[in-house]
Amino acid sequence: MSQMKSPFFDELAKIMTQAAGAAQGVGQEVETLFRSQGEKMLNDMDLVTREEFEAVKEMASKARQENELLAKRIKQLEDQLEKAKI
Repeated sequence: MSQMKSPFFDELAKIMTQAAGAAQGVGQEVETLFRSQGEKMLNDMDLVTREEFEAVKEMASKARQENELLAKRIKQLEDQLEKAKI
């Protein structure tokens, strides 16, 4: 069986290829637009970075430990003061 070249089908194939390329380009443009809008929204929300969060979390932990130590020390001093009054 011999294949026949048809200019109609050749043109149709070219148009379909171009349409697929254009659709892919539009898809990439839409993705880029959504990504940039998403990043803009996140930046406008003034969120903290993971590093900033971890640093503050560590500071809070140290402050809590120091507070517990100071509470124990105050209790000891109050106990000594009570004994001194007797």
